[in-house]
Amino acid sequence: MSKIVIVKGSPRREGNSAILAEELAEGARSVGAQVESFYLHHMDINPCDACDACHSEPYRGCIVDDDMQILYPKLVEADAIVIASPVYWFTVSAQTKLFMDRCYALVDENGYLLRGKKYAIVMTYGDADPFISGAVNAFRTFQDGLRYVGAEIAGFVYASGDAPGDIRSDKATMARAYELGKRLGSGG
Repeated sequence: MSKIVIVKGSPRREGNSAILAEELAEGARSVGAQVESFYLHHMDINPCDACDACHSEPYRGCIVDDDMQILYPKLVEADAIVIASPVYWFTVSAQTKLFMDRCYALVDENGYLLRGKKYAIVMTYGDADPFISGAVNAFRTFQDGLRYVGAEIAGFVYASGDAPGDIRSDKATMARAYELGKRLGSGG
């Protein structure tokens, strides 16, 4: 059974990126995957202190005592990780960026612990044009960060959705999210 961790970076539980992430989760569950979701907005996650203790021998991980300590083992044990974020001010949400910064600590003597992990990205943005909305910047943030740690991007689901819940009427995007969930849940 595949283990999938979904990290939702929207402050809205019923925001468009959260809705798409939940549709992806349903697709994964439909093929027997175990799915666990986390709303970053409701977690106590502090910024990286840039102390570099996580990258110093002996490797002992992040020393900041907050809710990332709950997420770290879940991320390492997961077969696939889904990051869902709205685009705010031309890039990923602050909650998502904070999470991504803190994943820098997932390293040991053999390199990054997320190397080879399958990732899916779920993203929504207000303007229909991905260039005007900043979605292109957010894509690069995800792409560059995940390449840096050696992760595999298994898929993207993205669409415009301005008001909370708008994405539900975009049946094609909802179907793509569900299908990506099935693929991740099947190990693909």
